[in-house]
Amino acid sequence: MSNSPTAIDPADPLLEGLNPQQAHAVAHRGPALLIVAGAGSGKTAVLTRRIALLLKNREAWPSQILAITFTNKAAAEMRERIEMYIGDESRGMWISTFHSACVRILRNEAERFGFPQAFTIYDSADSKSLVKRILKEFEADSMGLTPGGVLSKMSRLKNELIDVDGFASQANPNDPNEMMFLEVFRRYTQELRRANAFDFDDLIGQTVFLFRAFPEVRALYQRRFRHVFVDEYQDTNKAQYELIHELTRPVKPEHVPVETPPVLYNTEGGIDAATLTVVGDSDQSIYAFRGADIRNILEFRQDFPGTDVVVLEQNYRSTQNILDAANAVIGNNFDTSMSKRLFSDRGPGERITGFTGVTQHDEAQFVADEIDNLHTNGMAYRDVAVFYRTNAQTRALEDVLMRSGVPYRLIGGTKFYERMEIKDVLAYLAAVANPDDGLAHRRILNTPKRGIGDVTESAIQRFADDNQISFREAMRRIESVGVAARATATVREFVNSLDRISDTVATAKVVDVLIALLEATGYLILLKESRDPQENARAENVEELVGLTREFQVKSPEGTLIDFLTEVALSSAADDLDDESGTVSLMTLHTAKGVEVDAVFITGIEEEILPHRISVAEAGGIQEERRLFYVGITRAKKKLHLSLATSRATFGEIASCMPSRFLAEIPDTLVDWRESGRRALSPSFEKRSWDAPSKPRTEWTGAITREVRDNSGLELVTGDRIRHDDFGEGRVIAVAGDGAKRIAEVQFDEVGKKKLLIKIAPITKL
Repeated sequence: MSNSPTAIDPADPLLEGLNPQQAHAVAHRGPALLIVAGAGSGKTAVLTRRIALLLKNREAWPSQILAITFTNKAAAEMRERIEMYIGDESRGMWISTFHSACVRILRNEAERFGFPQAFTIYDSADSKSLVKRILKEFEADSMGLTPGGVLSKMSRLKNELIDVDGFASQANPNDPNEMMFLEVFRRYTQELRRANAFDFDDLIGQTVFLFRAFPEVRALYQRRFRHVFVDEYQDTNKAQYELIHELTRPVKPEHVPVETPPVLYNTEGGIDAATLTVVGDSDQSIYAFRGADIRNILEFRQDFPGTDVVVLEQNYRSTQNILDAANAVIGNNFDTSMSKRLFSDRGPGERITGFTGVTQHDEAQFVADEIDNLHTNGMAYRDVAVFYRTNAQTRALEDVLMRSGVPYRLIGGTKFYERMEIKDVLAYLAAVANPDDGLAHRRILNTPKRGIGDVTESAIQRFADDNQISFREAMRRIESVGVAARATATVREFVNSLDRISDTVATAKVVDVLIALLEATGYLILLKESRDPQENARAENVEELVGLTREFQVKSPEGTLIDFLTEVALSSAADDLDDESGTVSLMTLHTAKGVEVDAVFITGIEEEILPHRISVAEAGGIQEERRLFYVGITRAKKKLHLSLATSRATFGEIASCMPSRFLAEIPDTLVDWRESGRRALSPSFEKRSWDAPSKPRTEWTGAITREVRDNSGLELVTGDRIRHDDFGEGRVIAVAGDGAKRIAEVQFDEVGKKKLLIKIAPITKL
């Protein structure tokens, strides 16, 4: 089949209904095409029609099409649409994810480098199990290496096409941790090879190595795939970039397969490069933590000479007010050479609703109340989504939504009380509250790892069963159990620490018991000091649980540890709510990519949350956080809500919060601002310098600085009458905490009970 351009009929049905830019992208013919597709601009329709038109006009056989997506769902949708356009003529295309395409290639070619066609693919659980065994064998956990951290680092290296030998050549021989990781990496690689297995990250890298080691194999696939398409190109990493490069560069004459049809030869006797079409949006590049490199799309024109660029700016999803906010925010980024301005013909739509709460519970109550209003006015729950930056934010949202009767589901995550680290810490609390709880003791015996293995655990349980005593009592008699001396000493030390803390349960505050446990076991410190980002996220969840115990103590000054555990059990065991109109979706902003719903709530828009505190110290981190916010905004079709709190419970204290710099970038005319209380406010902004030199930071004035003020000299006791700027007058019913952490619970005359951080609350003593 010829590669010569074919005249495109402008009246072709496949061009019908497209705007001029979309039609140009579908009909363009050339060596390389970059489609810069803004959010909601119909990129899937453009990509599928472009492929369908190639096939319909006999410019390509289906077997010459390779279309790469990032998810199986997207691949299936693409295939279905093309079949809808041209029917059976589309059969034979390769439409798949990067990994699926590479598996097909490796199945055919793996024997060339010593692997059978029936090689095994290790999933994440298999890889983790293998790494755990190797770490145990090398006693590498004593050096701080964790399965998650090792797997994360190996994945990053493999995505950069760095194998064991490559890492060995650059590792620091004077760093014992790095040398230990190298040994683990080497053994892991050897074990995979011995098992004739690849892990998930190997699939792309090994295909690239295959093409480079065997040019004639690369030429076979270059000859086959004459038209290559890549969706979500801004999310590609180095390995994926190199794979595309290998498939789309010209074939030299000496590598041309003998059976190549003459029509494919160029004048030098080689084969010209396949055409390449990529679709993406640098403004939606939000996966750097997975290895995605935004430079792949920013530098596409330099990498592939002769590139034509089509920019899709018309949005078919959102109203103009929402798009104006998105345009204003992303316009502050400087890491894009593909400027665009989204526009819509759906009219201006409603103004954005902004909300400032005193605490995260005020914020969560606002979300619940607004969802209830939307549902009452006819919006199905399934058409509402709540976004947040970190999983630790979900606890307050889940609590309030559940109590408000709003059905919800967590997307891509685990409910707060079901998370592994929360279950671990609650098991510690259960163990000191109830020494007879054998299940809790067995869960925490080697959590975090303290060198107590399954053999010792089984021996303790057997001793307890034989002597009709509790697991805890058996631990106290560890010298009689008959285990190794090292295990005996470790168990003795552990049970002594549990006994010491159990002795304080009757009189100590719940938060103090929890902090004592975390300090005695080092559980939180290990999570925070880990190099594994997942462990750091778990640390945030544990800190959130500490904040929960503090809030419990303020709410119930006389509450005991048993009371707290009972409340948690009732909350976590509550039946999932359901409704005929579906459920509200809760998810992180990273998970929100690809979502589109009528109403969106973006919560926790505060400094150190969005942008996240870790991003401030990373090159380009603020820019990616701004793109993350932009992605969240552009998921909304009709209604957008932005919310934050002026104080938020963190580990051991309630801290005051500053509004995110990103909020100042949205024009005041687009947002109706409210506060918890009776008055709606429209906060104003002023610019000042931030630590990051590249961009100004913003600080709120007016409403926010009035809230975040210093009441250091104010003394309140139970019975005092106060006036709050928004809640009106009320009576103090409880005061707890010390110094800057003092909290007052107030029964207001009009709005009911509220908890206030005395230091910053806008209150006056009467």
